[in-house]
Amino acid sequence: MIINPDILLEAYRIGYFPMAEPETGKIYWYSPDPRAIFDLNNFHVPKSLQKKLKSNIFEFEINKNFNMVIKSCANRDDTWISKDIIESYIYLNQIGYAYSFEAYYKNELAGGLYGVAIGGAFFGESMFHNITDASKAALAFLVKTLKKCGYILLDTQYITPHLQKFGAYEIPKNEYLKLLKLALSINPLKFDEVR
Repeated sequence: MIINPDILLEAYRIGYFPMAEPETGKIYWYSPDPRAIFDLNNFHVPKSLQKKLKSNIFEFEINKNFNMVIKSCANRDDTWISKDIIESYIYLNQIGYAYSFEAYYKNELAGGLYGVAIGGAFFGESMFHNITDASKAALAFLVKTLKKCGYILLDTQYITPHLQKFGAYEIPKNEYLKLLKLALSINPLKFDEVR
């Protein structure tokens, strides 16, 4: 069953997000302390990825195929992205709050990520790749776009060694909530205004 979109958006505004229990599909709400974020001005692109980005082997799109991105993110043995989560975020996409950032190789979807945008905050949810470095390239594209639009917060929720390579770090929840409040007060440019 789809999560009420008003409840889902309000949860993000107060620092919570949903995840489904992989075994049962039951949805729980999380607000980790500490919280993982990116400083958009100190995003680190590893040299190997810089080379790939300069070679222009990937083409980038926003929301060209949101449904396929979220379903690809869920396509693993153990996932918190249940059918209800998928349907809830597809609806958020339809009403203009959820976005996918996609990398294409030879006109095929090679990797991407999706998340929720409210005010000047982008809440990253999940990534996938079919081709090496495609999800990393999509992440770099996301950061470049967020900076152009005037966003100030990229929330990654939990820290992972993979995200740390790009400069993700943790802050205490009380600091996160202050930054979130500031980000929500911002009215950034729309993504299609900077393409």
